[in-house]
Amino acid sequence: MNDINLKADMLQAMRRLAKSVTIISTSNGSERFAMAATAVDSLSTEPPSLLICINKTASPHAALATGADFCVNILGVEQQDLAHLCSGAIKGEARFDRGNWLTSAGGIPYLGDAQSAILCRQDGHFSYGTHTVFIGRILQIHTSEAITPLVYLDGTYTTTAKPVPSFAVAG
Repeated sequence: MNDINLKADMLQAMRRLAKSVTIISTSNGSERFAMAATAVDSLSTEPPSLLICINKTASPHAALATGADFCVNILGVEQQDLAHLCSGAIKGEARFDRGNWLTSAGGIPYLGDAQSAILCRQDGHFSYGTHTVFIGRILQIHTSEAITPLVYLDGTYTTTAKPVPSFAVAG
């Protein structure tokens, strides 16, 4: 299989991987940056950390590449408009015109009403292909009571249905 077909097949396969929608936010000290992302995952509980994968052409990349700290804002279904705004609909500081944006003591912008806002100190990064993987050591977490996750699946936003009943495993 050639690389073009493999890339197309990979993109089709990833459309079947439901992912929570987040907004990655950061600052270089004079400008704030925000972008919608699904390439986020937990890394370790000791130390508490996660990773984000950012395309090298994305607006926050330069700030992150110089070591800026960041926040992973996990969105609820009611914040779909913010995800849309931060996925290319508008650029720059205008992405902060809507939403309950606050600033941490360390200068990291975060959404005060996100499902969870996970404030991270950057703890390393490495480049791979078109992206850079940034590791964040968790400093602080703000979590809301509501659990209404915004999910991206097959090129569209959705949310989870009623939870599937769990079945006890005989032991």
